[in-house]
Amino acid sequence: MESHVLKRCIPAIALLLLCACGLLHGEATEDTPSFWDDRPGEELIESILSEMTDEELLGQVFMLGYIGKRPSAEVLSWIRSRNLGGVKIFTRNVDTLAGLSAGIAEMQETARGGRFQIPLFVSTDQEGGWVRHIKLETSQTPGNIALGASGLPQDALLTGYYIGQELRSLGINMNFAPTTDVYSNPSASVIGPRAFSSDPIATATLALAYYRGMARSGVICTAKHFPGHGHADKDSHGALPVVRISFEQMWERELVPYRILIPEGIPAIMSAHIAYPEILGSLLPASRSHHFIEDVLRRRLSFQGVLITDDMEMQGAISGGIDTAQASLEALEAGNDMILVSHTPGAQQRTWQRLMRHLAEQPEFKGRLTDSARRILRLKLDYFKREEPAAPPFPQNTGGFTRSSGAWDFFQQSALRSVTLLRDGAIPLKHAADQRMLLVGQFEEFLQEGLLRYPEADELLFPYSPFYSARSADLERVRRIASGYDLVVFCLANYNSLEILETLRDIPATLVVVSALSPVYLRDTPWVQTALAVYGTGNESFRAGFAVLAGDFEPEGRIPVDFIDNAPVNGAGP
Repeated sequence: MESHVLKRCIPAIALLLLCACGLLHGEATEDTPSFWDDRPGEELIESILSEMTDEELLGQVFMLGYIGKRPSAEVLSWIRSRNLGGVKIFTRNVDTLAGLSAGIAEMQETARGGRFQIPLFVSTDQEGGWVRHIKLETSQTPGNIALGASGLPQDALLTGYYIGQELRSLGINMNFAPTTDVYSNPSASVIGPRAFSSDPIATATLALAYYRGMARSGVICTAKHFPGHGHADKDSHGALPVVRISFEQMWERELVPYRILIPEGIPAIMSAHIAYPEILGSLLPASRSHHFIEDVLRRRLSFQGVLITDDMEMQGAISGGIDTAQASLEALEAGNDMILVSHTPGAQQRTWQRLMRHLAEQPEFKGRLTDSARRILRLKLDYFKREEPAAPPFPQNTGGFTRSSGAWDFFQQSALRSVTLLRDGAIPLKHAADQRMLLVGQFEEFLQEGLLRYPEADELLFPYSPFYSARSADLERVRRIASGYDLVVFCLANYNSLEILETLRDIPATLVVVSALSPVYLRDTPWVQTALAVYGTGNESFRAGFAVLAGDFEPEGRIPVDFIDNAPVNGAGP
C-alpha cells in the first residue's frame, strides 16, 4: 500500500521540483515584480533586486556590442536568458536608419519578455563632429572644439538637444557624450577635436550646457573619460597611456569638469584605461583602480550615478598581462557599475563564466553587484518612466528617420560662429579671373564646398590617412601639380596632410590654409601667412570657411587651445 502511494506521489514531487528549479532559474510568477509596476521607485527597485537570481543580477552589469547589421543571435540570447543590462551600437551595426530602429525595437521587445521586463540601455558614441557612430541622415555637426571656438553655452545646449532628439527617435536612449577631457597636451591626438577647450572652466561650462540640452531631449548623457584623457599622448585602444601628473594638478585641471557636472546631476560617467603612476604608484589603469573610483569619484566627488567602463577589450584595459575576463572582474571590484565588452562573442562569454565562478566562490561579490544593479535600475526608472521628458525604451520612428526641425539651420549657424581667423595675409581672397586656382585636400566635402564657391577652380584629392605618414607618391604628386597654379587653398587636418603641406612651402603660388579638426598642426607652419580654422569636416564647416575666404563676413571665433604658438608637435595626428 505504501509503495503504491509513493508511486502515485512521485510525479507530483517531480513536478514540484521542476517548478522549484524554474523559479531558481528565473521564471516569472504572478508575484514577480515588473519594471513597469505602478509602485514607488525605491520600493520597486528593492523588490526586483530581492527576486533576482545571481545570473539576472550579473546580467544587468553587462553592456555588449554585437557584430552585424541586425541584432546577433548571441546578443538576443543574452537578453532572453541573462537579463542583459545594455547594448552599444557601432557604425558596423547600421545599414539604414529604419533597419537600426527595427533592430533596437526587436531587442527591447525581447527584454520586455524577460521576467522583470527591464528595458535595455541602448548606447552609442554620437559626440558630434569627428566621432559620430550613427551617420547616414543624422546631423553632421561642427564638433566640440568648434563649440569651444564660439564659446557659447547656448550653442552647446542646442547641440546636445538636437543630437539627443535624433538618437531618441531611433530608440537610442544613452549617449557616451559629452567628452569632458581637457585638451591640455597638443600630442593628445586621440582626443584633439573631441574636446571643447584647453581651459578646464570653459570645458566644464560647455559640457554642462551640452548635458542640459541632451537631458532635455530625454537621452542619458555619459561624461567621459574619467578621470581625464586630454593629456594622454597614446590611444588606450592600442596601448596603456601613462600620464605623469600629481593629484593636485589633476584636481585643478582634469577633475574640474566633474567637480561641476556631478553636483548638477550628470547621470552617468565612463571610466578610462589610463595610468597615473605619480598618484597610484603603479601602472594600474584608472578603470581598475579602487582609489580613483571609490575614494575620488564616489567619496570626494560624491558621484552616485552609474559608472561604465570604456571597452574592456581595449589594450589599455588588459594591461599587465591579463585578459578581458580578469580585467572586467577587477573593474567591477574597483567600483564600476557596468562593463562594456564591445566586439568579441568569445570574450563576452569568457567574461561571463569568469564572473559567475567568482560569484560562486566569493559570496560577498554579490553585494558589490547588487549595489551596481541598484544604481542601474534607479537610472532606468528615472529616464524611462519619468513624465516629461522621457526616453521611451522603444524607437519612436521605426519606419524611417526625420531630422529635428531646425537642426540643419542651427548647425550651419553654429559652424559660422566658430570660424577663427588665425593669419589674415590674403583674406578676403582677391581672385582675378585669369588666376589659376587649385583646391587641395583629403575630404570630399572640402572640395564640394570650394567648387560651389569657386566653380572655375580645379580640385586635387589625396587619401585621408588619419594615423599614418603620407605616401611619397602623394608628396611628389601634390607638389608637382600645385606648382602650376597661382592660388592654392589647402585643407590641413592631421599629420599626414601636414607632411604634404610642407612640400608646398616654397611654391610660387599664394597659399591659403583651411585648418579642420584640431588646429594644432598650424604650430608647425609659421611660414604660412594665410590661415583660418573651421574645426569640423562636414559641408557646413567648409561652407562657413569658404564664406570667410570670399569676404561674406568677418569671423568671430577664438582659438580654443592655448598651445598654438608653442614648440612644434611630434607624432601622428587624428
